[in-house]
Amino acid sequence: MNTYRKTAIMVGALFIIGTAAGILSVALSGPARDEARYLVDVSINANQITVAALCVLLMGLALTLVPIVLYPLLKKYHEVLALGYVVFRGALETVIYIALTIGWLVLIALSLEYVRAGTPDAAYFQTLGATLLAGIDATNTLLIIVFGLGALMLYTIFYRSRLIPRWLSTWGLIAIILHLTTAFLIMFRLTSTLSPVIGAINFPIFLQEMVMAVWLIVKGFNPAAIAAGAAKTDR
Repeated sequence: MNTYRKTAIMVGALFIIGTAAGILSVALSGPARDEARYLVDVSINANQITVAALCVLLMGLALTLVPIVLYPLLKKYHEVLALGYVVFRGALETVIYIALTIGWLVLIALSLEYVRAGTPDAAYFQTLGATLLAGIDATNTLLIIVFGLGALMLYTIFYRSRLIPRWLSTWGLIAIILHLTTAFLIMFRLTSTLSPVIGAINFPIFLQEMVMAVWLIVKGFNPAAIAAGAAKTDR
């Protein structure tokens, strides 16, 4: 019987790689967060911001591979949710991550042109830069929603199938609902994307994904649930 051991290890590794790349992208994009000087700071730290953009792309590639790798297994338990997971976390997230990467690279080009041109058109560049940053923030908010809905599908399948312990999938369901609330807090301007409040609300899903990743690498999927899925397919 196929125990999907390699699948579990791959999924766990992809979660860790994606999360590490995401944290690094936030850390490296710091110079773009100073509202008064971001155009100058981005140009000074152009290489650093470029690496941050590439980290966003790496995060996207790692995390959007997860549903593709999991689909052959998940469809045995709920084909519609498994397909929805691929659509949201595979297809839609890929587009969003590419858009975010392009946004950061365009901001770098804009900041370099701003410094090269000098100050006569400062207001024009400031307006363009502010609009671009607003677009990046809006895209991040959309990512929260798409990621959250896809994750709800994943943890629903995990809960129903018992492929991972139910305490772990229940933790994921609760944490991802909390994560989805941050999209509305940001959309209604009750807080900012990188505020401590958002960080605190998102911490449970961050921790859950890392615990789940280690669990999958060390323990793998529940053999009894695998057997039940195989029996269902053979009917």
